[in-house]
Amino acid sequence: MDIFALIPQFGGLIWTLAAFVLALSVIVAIHEYGHYIVGRWSGIHADVFSLGFGPVLWSRMDRRGTKWQVAALPFGGYVKFAGDANAASGKDEDAMAVAQNDPERLRATMHGAPLWARAATVAAGPIFNFALSIIVFAAVVLTSGVSRDPLTVGELRPLPVADRGLEVGDEVIGINGVPVPSMEDAVAYADFIDAVPVVPVLDYTVRRDGSERDVPGAYLLPPLVTGVSPQSAALGAGLVVGDVITAIDGAPIFAFDELKAAVEGGEGASLALRVWRDGEELDVTLTPKRVDEPQPDGGFATQWRIGIAGGLAFEPATQTPGVGEAIMSGVRQTGRIIEGSLSGLGHMITGAISTCNLSGPIGIAQVSGTMASQGAQSFVWFIAVLSTAVGLLNLFPVPALDGGHLVFYAYEAVAGKPPSDKALRVLMTFGLATVLTLMLFALGNDLFCP
Repeated sequence: MDIFALIPQFGGLIWTLAAFVLALSVIVAIHEYGHYIVGRWSGIHADVFSLGFGPVLWSRMDRRGTKWQVAALPFGGYVKFAGDANAASGKDEDAMAVAQNDPERLRATMHGAPLWARAATVAAGPIFNFALSIIVFAAVVLTSGVSRDPLTVGELRPLPVADRGLEVGDEVIGINGVPVPSMEDAVAYADFIDAVPVVPVLDYTVRRDGSERDVPGAYLLPPLVTGVSPQSAALGAGLVVGDVITAIDGAPIFAFDELKAAVEGGEGASLALRVWRDGEELDVTLTPKRVDEPQPDGGFATQWRIGIAGGLAFEPATQTPGVGEAIMSGVRQTGRIIEGSLSGLGHMITGAISTCNLSGPIGIAQVSGTMASQGAQSFVWFIAVLSTAVGLLNLFPVPALDGGHLVFYAYEAVAGKPPSDKALRVLMTFGLATVLTLMLFALGNDLFCP
């Protein structure tokens, strides 16, 4: 049994908070372990590895002299290296003064280590976040598989239609006389899907038991709910995976595009939906939300959305890809998240899209709870997405973040000496103020954005 599925769809405060803390703790632990292990490999001693801030709940000292601890406030963590005055890696002047008289001890401090060791140690945190994302995405592909080529019926989804001539194992080689292209040709396959005639019943040409035959089947892309987005109108209205929308404002529909057209053309007006669920019908009313969506050209388009994903009338059969293929899929997925995040941030700065797209801790916690309620795979996928975002955020060239430290090291490499301690203190104060301001702004979005 998937224990995450036991979490209620709307989730209580405790479940939401627990999911958020679990997701954040995994991401922070991986990030800080990256700093720790690369620092250790580079000859820099870690005094403290802390998961969380504030009062210490548990701690132990390992044989290398590093104190491992769990603190009461589970909203972050840090590694305090030798020579650090605090979690932000400010210099401990007294400790460094003592270490100056001992070359071996000085080399083991963060501020006395060679430039390459310091840079590698700082960069390791975000890199480990990206590595976590790639591994998770690859693991999901390996466990879920990729669609078999040719397109094959893996499972018949429950639908409110009478004509169901398809059977599990059928290889779909044509629809209404048009051959189905290889799924390896993504462009041709997408064009084929878009060109499928919009009629309630299609003529499928299938290969079954070594012979070809024509059988009737439901429209390829019915108004079927295969996913529900967090913080969406669909989630608020109680739609769940497996629901089939059969009518909008009393008008029958059979295609997902009909649903999409009604939502986009309604300009935000409430919609009365008739929903088929496990053989029963129920009525649901919801109001679409405005959403800024990334486009293939790198821009954004504002659309009305209810927050559901669609799918084929049947579950395609899958096959297990090679490990290399899965890893490359993970790399591409991580790259897409980075590209989309940077594009979104740029468009928010220029005012092209609303700054409400920036979520704070409350919004992230709500998404955590929602994804956990949809199952372990959805929750783990969300952790990978959030890990990429955390890694990217830490690379921003803001003092107090990893990216800010890397900028200081780049300056040191060019100038031949680090910035003065006074300049570093001023810049770190500015960086901390910037990070705090950003957090407060995001929190305001959580509280006041629709």
